[in-house]
Amino acid sequence: MSFALRGAAAGDWASQFSLSNEQVGLINSAAFWGFTLAMVFGGPLCDTLGLGRIVGLAFFGHAVGILLTIFAWNFWSLYAGTLIFGIANGSVEAACNPLIATLYPTDKTTKLNHFHVWFPGGIVIGGLLSFALGKAGFGWKAQFATMLVPLVVYGFSFIGQKFPKTERVERGISTGEMFGACLNPAFLLMVGCMLLTAATELAPGQWIPSILGHAGVSGILVLVWITGLMAVGRQFAGVFVHKLSPLGMLLMSAVLSAAGLYAMSQMTGTMLFVAATIFALGVCFFWPTMIGFVSENFPKTGALGLAIMGGAGMLSASYFIPVIGKYYDRGIAARLPAGVEAAKASIEIQAAAGLETLGKAAVLPVILAVIFAVMLVLRKKPQAAAH
Repeated sequence: MSFALRGAAAGDWASQFSLSNEQVGLINSAAFWGFTLAMVFGGPLCDTLGLGRIVGLAFFGHAVGILLTIFAWNFWSLYAGTLIFGIANGSVEAACNPLIATLYPTDKTTKLNHFHVWFPGGIVIGGLLSFALGKAGFGWKAQFATMLVPLVVYGFSFIGQKFPKTERVERGISTGEMFGACLNPAFLLMVGCMLLTAATELAPGQWIPSILGHAGVSGILVLVWITGLMAVGRQFAGVFVHKLSPLGMLLMSAVLSAAGLYAMSQMTGTMLFVAATIFALGVCFFWPTMIGFVSENFPKTGALGLAIMGGAGMLSASYFIPVIGKYYDRGIAARLPAGVEAAKASIEIQAAAGLETLGKAAVLPVILAVIFAVMLVLRKKPQAAAH
């Protein structure tokens, strides 16, 4: 929900607190920095503190983050609220990825896709709430307050629950073996790929409501459409896993993501929904399939390996969100006559600059497509030799 609500609030924050697009990007990127911090420090602590305590820390962080954002008074208070909220999000991921892997040891990729249905599912809920409440005259603060409802629900749901030990502990893999497995070059390659897959999925998504809102459509509804398709796709991930293999899914995802971002840079109006559909089908499986692939192929990395993957993903997004904001600002400035302030740019100029920026982001999945294609070929060669 927060992902959609932050995206929808970007324009209001810029005007209310006199911020540039790059500054708004820095605020929104704080959620991803916070996520990374929680994953890096919380992942290794899952085995010592226990999964339940990590979820408890998440509840506290969500409460503080929501309230601090609602009552924010300047750039730094918005930044702090978003950072704390991001730490809470990362705590959920740090605890629940290894929890799912422990509960479903023989079907990790499919079940992690099912679990991650509710990232795009939450964006759909948050996006529709933002659209409806905005039409009814409620501002961004009232919209953010709606997150207190699921906060209370999940808090009560976890009270008294018993959490299992992680799969790594159950299998008797030592802490030393876990850290050693995380230095495997093949695992480190997947971490590098995670930097690019997460940036492809998350960084453009945080800007789509603002950019596409100038291009003849409701940007928040386009985001709802994208994430709705992602939620449906992840629900049926098992079909694709068994037919394509995780690596095949990742290659397909990279190709479609690149095509979707480039198509968005070339279209306006309702045709943006067509481009957004291609993009959604591309990014749909990225995150959970990367996590599932690592859990299945590098099980000794344990909760630390999953935390490193998730942390790398969010770290990458935190970097690329303000980068997109910077290119967006540059695109606007390049289209303005000399001496005219960016704040006075027409909607048409903002739309053209924003769509151009989304097109530039397509280089990330193009790089991924090459890497995954090479990995797929190399993996099939030993199999062919064996036959």
